[in-house]
Amino acid sequence: MPQLRQNIITLDWVIIATERAKRPDQFGRTVKVEEIIPEFDSSCPFCPGNESTSSVEKYRFEKNGKWSLRTVTNKFPALIEDGDLNSVTSGIFNSMNAIGAHDVVIEHPRHNGTLTDFTHEETVSILNAYLRSYKELKKNKLIQSIVIFRNHGKSAGTSLIHPHSQIVATPIVPNQIKERIASAKKYYSKNHECVFCRNLNDETKSGERIICETSHFTAFIPYAALSPFHIWIFPKRHASSFHEITTDEISDLAFNLKTVLAKLKNGLNNPDYNFTIRSAPTQEKSGKFFHWYLALVPRISVAAGFEMGSGMYVSPAIPEESARYLREIDI
Repeated sequence: MPQLRQNIITLDWVIIATERAKRPDQFGRTVKVEEIIPEFDSSCPFCPGNESTSSVEKYRFEKNGKWSLRTVTNKFPALIEDGDLNSVTSGIFNSMNAIGAHDVVIEHPRHNGTLTDFTHEETVSILNAYLRSYKELKKNKLIQSIVIFRNHGKSAGTSLIHPHSQIVATPIVPNQIKERIASAKKYYSKNHECVFCRNLNDETKSGERIICETSHFTAFIPYAALSPFHIWIFPKRHASSFHEITTDEISDLAFNLKTVLAKLKNGLNNPDYNFTIRSAPTQEKSGKFFHWYLALVPRISVAAGFEMGSGMYVSPAIPEESARYLREIDI
């Protein structure tokens, strides 16, 4: 029988459509796409030798005298760093200048690289680049929210093949984040505990939806996952902001994330995906009740009319079966 499940973190209700659920292995691409991508593309602004075409460089990591990773400003930014907010209210309408930051982390010199192919050291460098940018952007008192994300594949919004991530800092807190903060605060006031910690504790005790557990992180499919194979990677240590991550935790997260991505690649034929690091607003004192985490969403289903009309998702995947399938994938 179909089930309605509520996600304790987001408070969203999800319909788990058991009557039309697919087997976990049916969610992979029916034909594995083997696109031939060169190691170097002379027309790519992120490839070595084309540094002058990829806008302003903020910093780089080097290895053997050559850059191994670069962080640059986006050539076509959603927000710009210079200027005044100039907030204006006219009747019911509010506006301000889009002052903030929009950076790109060029993850590797190799044009055809992927996160699943990178070494552990290279993945650690990417996470360290996120952390460095986050700490620098957080110093700006105008910045209220910092979103770190990665798009992989065309259906996930990738416009350039060269491996890269993006970091966007905004002068306002997006409403979705406000709602999660408010929900977490309400739960803490009522129950005197962090709802994220409680969620992680219950998932660990159950074990049904766990995919990968390492020293400092646990990857699992939520009880009320909004879409098939929607994955959360939670730090075991309570911390509200990504900037609090330690050196040991970065190394462990790199291993956990690579493990999960490898399982998705092998089990679902390299699906397109998005991942984002969800962290507390930069100026929010939310240490006790908010808990940062990484959310990973494979793009293997499409939201349709019901989802648009109700805000409620219908998932043809049973979280427990999906998690068991990924646990058993040999990497």
